[in-house]
Amino acid sequence: MLTSVVCRHAHFQEEWLVQWSRALGYPDPLAKPHLSHRKAWEFSAIAQALAERGMLEPGRLGLGFAVGAEPLPAAFAARGAVVLATDLALAASDEGWTTTGQHAASKEALWHRSLVEREAFDRRVVFADADMRSLAGLLPIWDFVWSSCALEHLGSLDAGWDFVVRSARLLRPGGVAAHTTEFNVSPGEATIEAGPNVLYRASHIGRLADRLRAEGCCLESPDLFPGDHPDDLDADEPPYFQGRRKHIKLLVDGFVTTSMLLLVHKAP
Repeated sequence: MLTSVVCRHAHFQEEWLVQWSRALGYPDPLAKPHLSHRKAWEFSAIAQALAERGMLEPGRLGLGFAVGAEPLPAAFAARGAVVLATDLALAASDEGWTTTGQHAASKEALWHRSLVEREAFDRRVVFADADMRSLAGLLPIWDFVWSSCALEHLGSLDAGWDFVVRSARLLRPGGVAAHTTEFNVSPGEATIEAGPNVLYRASHIGRLADRLRAEGCCLESPDLFPGDHPDDLDADEPPYFQGRRKHIKLLVDGFVTTSMLLLVHKAP
């Protein structure tokens, strides 16, 4: 089972991450450790968690949120899953997301020729607009749902947790949700609670678990150890991707943050 969920550098040595990084088209973390990037960990962790729980099998139905141009819809389709990939309508999207290639306006943005044949992609992947703040019109028919570092952009800490709860309602009994989001690992309890990019603390997770329990769902206990590798002590600073700094932990408005994975199970 996947239990370690914080994006510490040591994870880039784990076999599952090496395999998924290669499969998703990211640099080999063993051959090119200087290119270690937390986005490769996020996508790989989501894929590994869903695979371990039997979700990436032929005929499974998956729903992805704020997919941008990420490789997961194509990778899941290659394994036989049928996917509805969604993103916010272009007219409602922030210009920063559209100009940096982090927004999908159509299905075409999701095809990765190295991951899946075109015929299989066209047959198994559908694209639609969806607002993570409402999820209006979506039916509770999904074996799995996922999002990759999107819920922290909904305006507040509570808004992000509201999305996790609403998305869990869309699962079939026995379904699984996998979401990555920001995890503030700086000392103390101060954080960013509202704005375009909020940062969650370990102390916020208990409230989410309580809300999910009331919905007949269970939040797996995350491993929140922040890592003790030397690269865990070297946070990337704005402007990011400069020099040879690892893009694993980041400095955001004075806080050191990284990625964490939240796994939700709906009762059978």
